[in-house]
Amino acid sequence: MRRRPRQADVAALAGVSQATVSTALGTSPARASLSASTLERVALAARTLGYVPDPVARRLAAQSTDLLGVYTFTDAFPVEVRDSYYPFLVGIERSAARLGYDLLLFTGTSSSRGGEAVQKVRLADGCLFLGRHVPEEQLQQLLDAGYPVVYVGRRTELGGRLSYVGADYVAGAAQVVDHLAGLGHTALLYVRGTDDAVASADREEGFWRAVAAAGLRGQVQRAYASSIDARALQSWRASGVTAVVTEENDANDLLAALLAAADDADVAVPQEMSLAVLGESGGVETAPRVTGFALPRQQMGEDAAALLVDLVTGRRTGPVQELLVPSLLVGETTGPPPPA
Repeated sequence: MRRRPRQADVAALAGVSQATVSTALGTSPARASLSASTLERVALAARTLGYVPDPVARRLAAQSTDLLGVYTFTDAFPVEVRDSYYPFLVGIERSAARLGYDLLLFTGTSSSRGGEAVQKVRLADGCLFLGRHVPEEQLQQLLDAGYPVVYVGRRTELGGRLSYVGADYVAGAAQVVDHLAGLGHTALLYVRGTDDAVASADREEGFWRAVAAAGLRGQVQRAYASSIDARALQSWRASGVTAVVTEENDANDLLAALLAAADDADVAVPQEMSLAVLGESGGVETAPRVTGFALPRQQMGEDAAALLVDLVTGRRTGPVQELLVPSLLVGETTGPPPPA
């Protein structure tokens, strides 16, 4: 395991003394005596090495701060109960408290320069990350330095080096397709977003696996919410599709657009068309309960925090990768297909 970078490493890379590094990265009046080029050289060396001046140095001397970082790639830390991240945070907090750790919270706007914000997680003993995409360069530096990192959600980046606790979206998607097949549907359409997030790819894989296993006719269409309207819904019905499945995303705009399109087209749900979401319908104002699956978000948070503590204390070594299976939610938007 590589040790954390020190001031001496920054000094060697910048070609200055350690005292100059301490002054350049500090807040003393002596900093004003350094030239702009020296300040720039030291700052560049610190960023390259991933060095962050630590205000809790005395506690670090004991090799522990008893702090776990939590980093979310959002404009503000998600504290609203309805936020999809909130149950993760409840689980993280409960696990951390049980294990004797406090939390240090970071967001994507913790610094005007994203890379520096990520590197500041070194103030904690280890860090949990939540978000659909991975800042690979910054996390590569953390992993190379042996810094403990755990993602909440399955990740495939960085050659499988990331530890994570995620949801088994493949299994969850298959549950929904199997439910529709059991109702008698034979022609399914999966409408997904346009990005290539791991969770989106996993949902599609689960859809195709279940469609093939049940001998159904399936198709996948990538779409923006703005392209889902009454005309699109009617064209899908005309092609023989009797059930449309979409994916949950941060805004759930795809699901909202599907429900609005059905209303605009006067298509009765589920009598004339079944609708389901691969996930939950949080954030969508809808009278009927939408069929989907529930993520064990709080348990994922608890298990991720416990895993991070194990990595910090050396009880386990990474990468450790765990998946929890979602549970099917049968709502009011799925039923038997309409008579031919």
